[in-house]
Amino acid sequence: MRVVIQRVSNASVSIDGQIKAEIKNGLLLLLGFEAEDTEKDLLWTSAKVAALRIFNDEAGLMNKSVRDVDGSILAISQFTLFASCKKGNRPSFIRAAKPEIAVPLYEKFILLLEKEMCKKIATGTFGADMQVSLLNDGPVTITIDSKLLA
Repeated sequence: MRVVIQRVSNASVSIDGQIKAEIKNGLLLLLGFEAEDTEKDLLWTSAKVAALRIFNDEAGLMNKSVRDVDGSILAISQFTLFASCKKGNRPSFIRAAKPEIAVPLYEKFILLLEKEMCKKIATGTFGADMQVSLLNDGPVTITIDSKLLA
């Protein structure tokens, strides 16, 4: 599982010109899944996202989590996170999980993250053509790959 985490002042996702979900202060997550992902990957990543200390404390140091600041999360599926550009100029997405595998992983991850956060997680629509808008705060952008566990 691969996640791009962006600390945002606000973010939204639109489909066909209509806003599907929006948040204020919090995190925008771009989520990619591969066929080998397991519940262990989902558990580790959801716990890490909720506890990651990337929000400023009173001294201006990144010392608070999204939970600590009562922030919101917008989670968007994005299979292109597993793009391989090694050969040629057209990316290959062979490592990205097919929808029949990725959809249940995505749905389970959202449930686990809601449990970690004790609140609803805003989402896009899996497989839809989405337009994502955000105001990156910092900017702070972090990537996590559950297979690297680093």
